Amino acid sequence: MNSKNIFFLLLFISVQAFSQSPKNLIWANNGHSYFTLSKGEIVMQEPGKSEAIQFVTSANLIPTGAAAPIQINSFSLSDKQDLVLIQTNAKKVWRYETIGDYYLFNVNKKSLQKVGKSMPAASLQFAKIAPNGKWVAFVSGHNIYAENIQTGKLVQLTKDGSKYLINGTFDWAYEEEFFCRDGFRWSPDSKQIAYWQVNATGVKNYLMINNTDSTYPFAVPVEYPIAGEKPSPVKIGVVGLDAPQTKWIATPDDAKWGSYIPRMEWVPNSKEIIIQHLNRKQNTSQLLLANVQTAKSKMIYKEQEKTWIDVRPTWDFNYANGGWDWLSDGKHFLWANESDGWRHFYIQSTDGEKPICITPGNYDVMKTAGVDYARHNLFFYASPKNATEQYLYVVNWDTVGEPKLVSPENQKGSHDYILSKNVEYAFHSFSNINIAPINEWVSLPKHEAIGAANVSIALASIQKDKYAPDFFTVTTTDGVTMDAWMVKPTNFDPNKKYPIVFYVYTEPWGQTAKNEYGTGFNFLYNGSMPDDGYIYVSMDNRGTPVPKGRDWRKSIYQKIGEVNIRDQAMGAKEIFKLPYVDTSRVAVWGWSGGGSATLNLMFQYPEIYKTGISIAGVGSQLTYDNIYQERYMGLPQEDKSVFIKGSPNSYAKNLKGNLLYIHGTGDDNVHYQNAELLINELIKNGKQFSLMSYPNRSHTISEGEGTSAHLQSLYTNYLRQHCPPGAR
Repeated sequence: MNSKNIFFLLLFISVQAFSQSPKNLIWANNGHSYFTLSKGEIVMQEPGKSEAIQFVTSANLIPTGAAAPIQINSFSLSDKQDLVLIQTNAKKVWRYETIGDYYLFNVNKKSLQKVGKSMPAASLQFAKIAPNGKWVAFVSGHNIYAENIQTGKLVQLTKDGSKYLINGTFDWAYEEEFFCRDGFRWSPDSKQIAYWQVNATGVKNYLMINNTDSTYPFAVPVEYPIAGEKPSPVKIGVVGLDAPQTKWIATPDDAKWGSYIPRMEWVPNSKEIIIQHLNRKQNTSQLLLANVQTAKSKMIYKEQEKTWIDVRPTWDFNYANGGWDWLSDGKHFLWANESDGWRHFYIQSTDGEKPICITPGNYDVMKTAGVDYARHNLFFYASPKNATEQYLYVVNWDTVGEPKLVSPENQKGSHDYILSKNVEYAFHSFSNINIAPINEWVSLPKHEAIGAANVSIALASIQKDKYAPDFFTVTTTDGVTMDAWMVKPTNFDPNKKYPIVFYVYTEPWGQTAKNEYGTGFNFLYNGSMPDDGYIYVSMDNRGTPVPKGRDWRKSIYQKIGEVNIRDQAMGAKEIFKLPYVDTSRVAVWGWSGGGSATLNLMFQYPEIYKTGISIAGVGSQLTYDNIYQERYMGLPQEDKSVFIKGSPNSYAKNLKGNLLYIHGTGDDNVHYQNAELLINELIKNGKQFSLMSYPNRSHTISEGEGTSAHLQSLYTNYLRQHCPPGAR
């Protein structure tokens, strides 16, 4: 049901195709230039200038005895920016290329050395240079190592790591639901490392069956804790380089239910670490301050909700891997909460003082963009007037008042920025439904273009894209007003009737109504929906992560499969009042959480939806992972009925229309078990439907020659057959 990966793939696939962002952009310490990848080399450039200074050339990247340079997957820099750590030969672990080989390039000596030479090939994860530039630490084989850069001495800091006792990284559930991947942190003084240890010995295996890659089928096990299963115990250890003996930090836990530690970081003093601790229900968050000498911790802040607490709100990727914005005194930091009904940032103290809100008002801080520590300014994204858009704002935390809009007010759409360290320059990306992503360099805070004012030029000559959607709002009989978009057929005639196709996601991890390029585009349709004569629509119901306040987002608590489904159905009824909608030709489709919503809509409102295409949908909420499902639905042990009420399988007996269900048998996220449970329910109730299984394909159904083209054809042909296009 959770579709963080596939949803963003679907929504932004066309945007990424046009993006021209510098790859692996890292700002230089001088604040006036940046490093980036260009043609396999690392170059240094200034904003708005095409001239580039070679920083690491191809010739620098040829290892001793090799004939060709290594390929750069990504790179990072030491604090002094005189050392470059390069990842190469990268391979995927679940979702991302987090494992591979690492090389260290010394800028002054022009020397290249391999990190962890004694380790197995392509086995290193999350390598990072110590703040003092003397060590590199990494994970290999579930253990943490540190290597002296000058001498090559390798120190093994943990020795008990295994597939089930994981040091310095995470299990499937933590990675998928808390975005925890890099599981260790250097102390600021470079003498110690703090790390997570995940004990996954109690997690049961989901067995996926591979029927095609050998003569005899074999099982592919995935450690996957479903709703109702106790979480993997997690603890925080601190180990020193001089004496590699771990001290375990005392943190609270619940012997019966378990708990979570999704975030951890060093306090700038190197004597303490700060930890976020969550209870099993994820509705109580404690910030703990731990002394690394005594290994004792104390609570400095507690937050409680009746629903759930967003550890990392959907839209704020800056916090995906931990990290705190510490103020200069090292005793205060910026922290977000929703205590007044909106997501705001506060100055939080390690002394447990009452937090001070620095972004007050009836609006949500969507995500942070950067912190100007010298001038005490927080740059952040918000859109108080239009929840479909995104703009840059700034507020000074010494003189808290109304935030200032930084993005030009006449540039309506979605803005993104990569701010320099001194927050004087930014790489600005902009798009809306009519303009493909366009980039420029700007100076801040006046937002003056450096070089060509590309965005202003594009807006001056803008013409409406004939395939772009129109935005509107839908107010249902329940008084719920939703943002929506509609793409009308080419050569639209309001006196005729057209088939309508709804694209849905509906859950807390997806906003579909966004004023950005690609919105309204259906990449699964083989052809042009407008040219073929379809009306294409999407709406954001209650529970979706739009910046409309806490109550909007959390009204779905324990009601996924109910509130979101009713909002969509009642919204459809309002749209049906338009005279040009043919209510005999109504289709709905979605992927993952959207696939679940498609099933629920087809089953709960069969009088509305005549055709459905559900991809990788959850049939039973009791099969999905504990972190996600329990966050929004509570614990099955306390109230199993809400899981059943929200599950499509509970309503499969009501199917009347045409249903195509699609699933990959190698899906490690929404397992194929969901397909077979659904199939059984439909068979039991005598319901005819169409099924397409893709062998060994994952949640994205993208692997294998011809897969994407086949899926497109399948989708398009089924839609055309059962929801015929064209005016009548």
